[in-house]
Amino acid sequence: MKLAVWTYEGPPHVGAMRVATGMHNMHMVLHAPQGDTYADLLFTMIERRNHRPPVSYTTFQARDLGADTAGLFKSACQDAYDRFQPEALIVAASCTAELIQDDPGGLAETMGLPVPAIALELPSYQRKENFGCDEAFLQICRSLAKPMDRSERVTCNILGPTALGFRHRDDVAEITGLLSEMGIEVNVAAPMGAAPSDIKRMGAAHFNVLLYPETAESAARWLEKEHGQPFTKTIPIGANATRAFIDEVRALSGSTLPVDESRLRQPWWAASVDSTYLTGKRVFIFGDGTHVMAAAKVARDEMGFEVCGMGCYNREQARPLRALAKEFGLEALITDDYLDVEAAIEQAAPEMILGTQMERHIGKRLGIPCAVISAPVHVQDFPARNSPQMGFEGANVLFDTWVHPLVMGLEEHLLHMFREDFEFHDDAGPSHHGGHAPRADTSAPAAPAAAAEGASMAPPDASPQQVAAAHENVVWLSCAERELKKIPFFVRGKARRNTESYATEKGLNEISVDTLYEAKAHYAR
Repeated sequence: MKLAVWTYEGPPHVGAMRVATGMHNMHMVLHAPQGDTYADLLFTMIERRNHRPPVSYTTFQARDLGADTAGLFKSACQDAYDRFQPEALIVAASCTAELIQDDPGGLAETMGLPVPAIALELPSYQRKENFGCDEAFLQICRSLAKPMDRSERVTCNILGPTALGFRHRDDVAEITGLLSEMGIEVNVAAPMGAAPSDIKRMGAAHFNVLLYPETAESAARWLEKEHGQPFTKTIPIGANATRAFIDEVRALSGSTLPVDESRLRQPWWAASVDSTYLTGKRVFIFGDGTHVMAAAKVARDEMGFEVCGMGCYNREQARPLRALAKEFGLEALITDDYLDVEAAIEQAAPEMILGTQMERHIGKRLGIPCAVISAPVHVQDFPARNSPQMGFEGANVLFDTWVHPLVMGLEEHLLHMFREDFEFHDDAGPSHHGGHAPRADTSAPAAPAAAAEGASMAPPDASPQQVAAAHENVVWLSCAERELKKIPFFVRGKARRNTESYATEKGLNEISVDTLYEAKAHYAR
């Protein structure tokens, strides 16, 4: 049932598919039942790819389980090679096929194919999608990367981008341009955009740039150990991190060339008068560990927001995220259950959410604006335009992406504030058409209504049973409800909960305007 509603990560074979789909002249043979071909839609529909993933399925059915499923797999491998003529094959089993234990790697090895057949061990019932990416790329590097002399010029490899990655295409373009300004040529960007023949020459680079630890940290560590290639540790998301990344690259490469920051507008905009009303806005951040940790630093140090909660769904990043959360005075939320995330957001009552596609839905339910910063994402987060998250242009994109939901929220708040105005109430026609429906005087103003409906104190002769009932069933008077609606929508839920807690604590069974303001004064102390 959980999978039918939402899941942050798919099984590990989906991660392996992300690696294969991003590469050229690589083909994947997946031992899987007929229903697992749904994964193709992730790429063709969500990422809007113009061709299907390079994956062949054995598509065994129930009637095949009593026969030779191993034979089906070998036939699928041979057919895939004959038809596509790839430079290399990846072979693996889906979560369902794992149960029948056919050993795809061993079967492919006995076939004597003229290209490498790279076997993947994907423990589907212990690990998930990001592990599948990381393990697939590691095994590709182990099988294909060869020791060789370094290039004459200082070069590097870019590690981590995959299909279905959040803005990976645009990040690679941005960081490639940044490295070029520093006089550093990119030897290979992998896995996305690379062919098996490119992987073979990765050893020619002097160092590696690791952009996405979730998908390539194991490969980066293996290349460092076996090929003597150090890798960068700084993720260049945000202006400060991009400058730190440049310093780290200079230390690894010896480059002294200047970098043009003229395109960087984010620091000035964030410090401008127009943005001062954003200072101190409370944000809750959730997604993959890498993007959450980067976003938390940008939110606090570059935007002036207050981070009131953070967490990630991939447990591989739990330790560094917990350490960072401790620096922020928070306890990190590590979970892959979106209901836990929703409960935490509701409890924190932030003014904005930075999250995944799921947090976008949560924000809609709670009436909180949300900006997407991490996979998993939907089709609208694979834009046709260039929209990186990394580098100096990425810092500009972050500012626009994060601030716009708050600005639109401010507009909505102003419309709510003036919704009884003769121009803006629900029955008024569009102002640019001229003429407006007259305002209907359907209720008394809040203050007289409050006087008519009585004060907030419980009757002095109330019995203990009446007081107990008041604790369980607090009633909002209409005047208080009207006054509550004047509070900005993004903190209205918290104001309602605080007022109800105050009324229960005081033994009140009705909430009037007086109670609302008494509660506000109480919690403001």
